[in-house]
Amino acid sequence: MRTEFSILTLQLAQKAIIHHYSDEKISSKLISMGMLPGSVIEVVRKAPFGGALYIKVNGFSFALRENEAATIIVE
Repeated sequence: MRTEFSILTLQLAQKAIIHHYSDEKISSKLISMGMLPGSVIEVVRKAPFGGALYIKVNGFSFALRENEAATIIVE
């Protein structure tokens, strides 16, 4: 049984696998940046007060707004 949840629930340095996206518009942007389903994603840092989320995917680092990161569903 798979457990799926938003990347916002991950702790720092925790890794997960991208399963799908909950928003079609944002997903096209993230996929074009190389964040493909099946990729391992790691939370590097979280900015305070709902700011940016710093992540690493396939060796590349990204900063995402909280609303963008919330659309990434991982397992």
